[in-house]
Amino acid sequence: MKRYESWGRYPTIRDQKVLTISSRKAPLPLPDDERSVLPYGLGRSYGDSCVNDNNAIIDTSALSNLIAFDPNTGILRAESGVSLATILKVFVPKGWFLPVTPGTKFVTLGGAVANDIHGKNHHRAGTFGRHVSQFGLIRSSGEHLTCSPTSNSDLFRATIGGLGLTGLVTWVEIKLVSIKSPYLDTRTIKFRNLDEFVEVSRENDPVYDYSVSWVDCTTEGDQLGRGLFMAGNFSERRKSRQPKSLSIPFPCQAPSWLLNSYFMRSFNTLYYNKQLSRTVDALTHYEPFFYPLDAILDWNRMYGKRGFFQYQFVVPFDEKGETIKEIFRRITRSKRASFLAVLKTFGDIESPGIMSFPRKGITLALDFPNDGAPTLALMKELDTIVLQAGGSIYPAKDARMSHEAFLASHPRLAEFEPHIDPRFSSSFWRRVRN
Repeated sequence: MKRYESWGRYPTIRDQKVLTISSRKAPLPLPDDERSVLPYGLGRSYGDSCVNDNNAIIDTSALSNLIAFDPNTGILRAESGVSLATILKVFVPKGWFLPVTPGTKFVTLGGAVANDIHGKNHHRAGTFGRHVSQFGLIRSSGEHLTCSPTSNSDLFRATIGGLGLTGLVTWVEIKLVSIKSPYLDTRTIKFRNLDEFVEVSRENDPVYDYSVSWVDCTTEGDQLGRGLFMAGNFSERRKSRQPKSLSIPFPCQAPSWLLNSYFMRSFNTLYYNKQLSRTVDALTHYEPFFYPLDAILDWNRMYGKRGFFQYQFVVPFDEKGETIKEIFRRITRSKRASFLAVLKTFGDIESPGIMSFPRKGITLALDFPNDGAPTLALMKELDTIVLQAGGSIYPAKDARMSHEAFLASHPRLAEFEPHIDPRFSSSFWRRVRN
């Protein structure tokens, strides 16, 4: 039975009516009463931007058809419920790849637009929205609109990164990128601290289309923020035998005590030391490079019944990286180290989306087990540091930011709000706007 919740499994949903839509040409389903609606794809948003407690959601899973593809241009049109996994399965063997992909392929096209997703190539390609040429949108008025940079352009810009609040996206047209192999020439570089991360990133980002770093949140002093920088370019080479795609289910709800500080330190130390030499070059299949966690189905269960928070922010570059360093110090002192911490630089490539999250700077994504008040207090503390530095917090991964933090993170909010459909809302939106 499908569970209509967020990936972080927080907050708990008490009452949510589920509506369905049968085709992209069908009328928009609306509740008989005054309850609001929200599109729901695969539920991979970590916080409450994909749920609508005490209201209704529209399950888009029936919108699952590939409509058209032009092999001369790479332009694909598909319905909004099509997953990135489906696109990869069909088009990678034909020599095409997604222009931008997040760390999971279990995301729908509609969700990719609504969250204006970013990936390991932001410094080269920007956000997903930059590669969308047009899409279909149903409004509660009954209108079926085609939105593009030249047609209904205001709604086009508001819907990209608009968190599903401007209407229901029914189909999306994107431009795929040509590849000669499903493998990448990859390089993994071990760095000893955050200063070294900045040097490695500065040296390698101009060379590689894709880059990201895993970082250790349990260390201090000269090893503060040590980690592994991973980069790659699609290769012309390939291995004679393609690896099998494995999906191992996480076996059970993990007990709440499992991810304690001792376990976190031990895991981080082992992971950092798994690479003995400073630099390792390899030929790597795209699946483990882009989607390492997708091999573990329902991996969110490792955080137990209480769920977890993901906290992602971006802050501008500063000369000595003091903002990022202070955040790492606070996390280390709190003894609430993140099990999965990902560090990356964003490029200076503007998205067409009014509410798009990425901007030039350094972004850090963290997972915190939900330990209640102490975890919430830590993230509020981090909010203060991020916002004082002129940074922003990512709505698609948030389940607790304040009204004030949201306003500070989104200076173009007044430009966005007139385009919200009056029948659309979400638990997230009501929380941050009240």
